[in-house]
Amino acid sequence: MTPFDDTYNQPDPRAYFRALGPWEYQSPHHAQGVFRRMLTACTSPEGTAGTAMVLDICCSYGINAALLNHHLTFDDLYAHYASAQATSLSTAELIKWDREFYAAHRRPDPVRVIGLDAASRAVSYAHAVGLMDQAFAENLETAPASPALCHAVRHTRLITITGGASFLSPRTFQPLLDSIPGPVWVAAFVLRTGSYQRIADFLKTYGLITEKTADRTFPQRRFTSDQEQKYAIDAVTAAGEDPRGKETDGYFHTTLYLSRPPAHVAQTPLAALIQSP
Repeated sequence: MTPFDDTYNQPDPRAYFRALGPWEYQSPHHAQGVFRRMLTACTSPEGTAGTAMVLDICCSYGINAALLNHHLTFDDLYAHYASAQATSLSTAELIKWDREFYAAHRRPDPVRVIGLDAASRAVSYAHAVGLMDQAFAENLETAPASPALCHAVRHTRLITITGGASFLSPRTFQPLLDSIPGPVWVAAFVLRTGSYQRIADFLKTYGLITEKTADRTFPQRRFTSDQEQKYAIDAVTAAGEDPRGKETDGYFHTTLYLSRPPAHVAQTPLAALIQSP
């Protein structure tokens, strides 16, 4: 896969949007409505009562939080960061402008969002502009979770992931789930080129049943080369999936996995959570 690593930890998200825009990166767009419906379901009287809180793993610049808590689309963010005004600003000026931008588009029903990502500068930006209530620059794959992180996540009701699932293992999830006493949902958009089975098996030890979207996938981005497309088709085929009409048409695709308590599985079908609003 083409690496975009140099865009993930810049002082602000302009390089990220410039690099991924031409390839039509769109995972947060697909997740926006899905995550809102999930949050409503898992905090409803039939679900889990209590303060709504989201933990966004691999949160980067806080894009999922921006879409969850603001009257904005992913296309709005592309246009915002590609605008002439955004291009002309220093990072400090952009942060000030972004605070005003997001405040002006804030939904009346925002939820608390905690961000977790190894990219310290991206996390700092997300917190500085007000997208994250708390943000932690930690890599739980390589180091223990800090006491502050474990304390912060205790009221989490929904854990979200739209990118980076292939870099995660049970090492990331164990300290988080050990710190959350109440029922929690874990929603992950996972590239079809990899497997989520190891994480699903681990989540089962915490009483969470994992379902996957059986008849729908979600385009992630266009391929950057024929070689990248061949890699994806071969990997998807090796995983026992059919690339026809998906990877063969020029895009990486993701599958949505949702892990939650058995009682919640019975109450709200997964299909109802991914339907168009």
